[in-house]
Amino acid sequence: MDTRHRQKSLNKAPVGLATTIRAASSTHNIPSWPQRVSFCPPGFAQDRDGACVSTQCGPHAHPLADLKQNERLVDYERRVKACFSDIVPTLKQIAALRHEADFESRAQQIARERLGFDLDETVLANAWIAPLDMRKLYGNSVLKTFCKLAQEDVIRQGGCTEAEDVARFFIECGFHEVNVSACADGRLKGFINYILRLPQEAVPRHQFYAGTSFDVELNVKQWTATELRRFREGLPTTTDSGTRYLKIAAYHFSSSDPDHEGCAAHGSSDARAMQAALDRLRAFSTAIENGFCCGASVATLLIGVDTDNDAIRIHVPDANGGTSLDCYIDNMALYQETAKLTKLEAQWKLNAIVEETARRFDRSAPETGMRGLIKQLLTNNLSQIDYVCQYHNGRYEDIGHAERFISVGDGFEEVHLRNLAYFSYMQTLEEGAADMDVGIKIFTRLNIANSLPVPVAIHYRYDNQVPGAKERAVARCHRVKAAIVARYPDLMHEGLLVFGMSVQAQQSGSVLETVSDHDQNKHAH
Repeated sequence: MDTRHRQKSLNKAPVGLATTIRAASSTHNIPSWPQRVSFCPPGFAQDRDGACVSTQCGPHAHPLADLKQNERLVDYERRVKACFSDIVPTLKQIAALRHEADFESRAQQIARERLGFDLDETVLANAWIAPLDMRKLYGNSVLKTFCKLAQEDVIRQGGCTEAEDVARFFIECGFHEVNVSACADGRLKGFINYILRLPQEAVPRHQFYAGTSFDVELNVKQWTATELRRFREGLPTTTDSGTRYLKIAAYHFSSSDPDHEGCAAHGSSDARAMQAALDRLRAFSTAIENGFCCGASVATLLIGVDTDNDAIRIHVPDANGGTSLDCYIDNMALYQETAKLTKLEAQWKLNAIVEETARRFDRSAPETGMRGLIKQLLTNNLSQIDYVCQYHNGRYEDIGHAERFISVGDGFEEVHLRNLAYFSYMQTLEEGAADMDVGIKIFTRLNIANSLPVPVAIHYRYDNQVPGAKERAVARCHRVKAAIVARYPDLMHEGLLVFGMSVQAQQSGSVLETVSDHDQNKHAH
């Protein structure tokens, strides 16, 4: 049996309304590898007991891995996953009580104790006369769980020392701002925090688009705002400092099932995915050079991610900033090459790898600052590869989509974790329709095929220094929700779309403010 068929068999789940909660259990609990198999995916081999064991991971940690950070991140991952895993068992327990006389109070007590929030009172109150709307309870529970985690993260946010240190490092490398665009695929939801190991606050501008097809015009506006601030305030550097704006684009692929688990927006074609990301980077760079005088230019960097194990490949630009799809550093190969070295030897290898790669492809090496940045990103990612080796046997079991909800709008700064959410960045549905369609296609297999609804979290940020900004953000939530409902009327009619809306001030650490359907007529349009 090959990888494709075996993965399909793992993803199968029962279909039908009567099996909604049972299907949810199988859909949202990551399947485990069989103990005995006749086939192992690439990078794995059978041990004496017939179990698949990674051949990419050594018996010891990599000499450059940050083990303490790995421990913190795995604790966070387990805590978040545990919160979502509690939803289905809790709802099953509540569903079994629906004919009890004190059903409403007992249901709310169970929800508070196990989930940390109240359920929809209207749904519970109608249970005596109508079927209990488990779809709505499930969708709302997913969205409330996320909001609860996000609020907890806001409270925990303390000092920004690490972010400030990273921002200074960027400037030392010659980049006064780093802007990141990655694919909207949920497997890249932890791209900044986990895969690149960068604090979220150090990369304030980041967006996710299906197929990494980021909005060039929006990015030009963001560049303009950054450069205007430098001109007016001298922040984060003065205009004569010689630093530049860096745009990073990240595409993704699957090493074990490239024909099926690559980028859905590009038909799982690795070639199309990387070319599309590079085309957007070139379009952005050309737009800046053509639109502004005095030699205005930006730096660009193309990164690929193997979503099976979070290993990155960095395409090394030449001295003029040009990028080749063929000239890249494979960090998994580098991990294996340096895993048995001493820490000093591994660092020496990292110091030389950029220039070695450029020479191998007969290209000039990038400037010193870019070399330093690439080395640091590779080093950071070595810890993530080690993380996957230590806690996931070298390869995620959910190599495909396993997102919990669709995030629409500006996105959340909090709770970044692999396969947590599919993200569709948009200000209007018209501009984000393609991304939304991809998300619905993904959740048709994940949820709808199992009679589960698609939870959709609509979230916009506002500048609280601008009069009326909050009201306009609330109005945008309602407009986008109405447009989504109109685009997928059949799903809405069947109760297969469940919405949650919120707004949040742009300032880091701002609380999430829930938007109710009843707020629709209170705010300006």
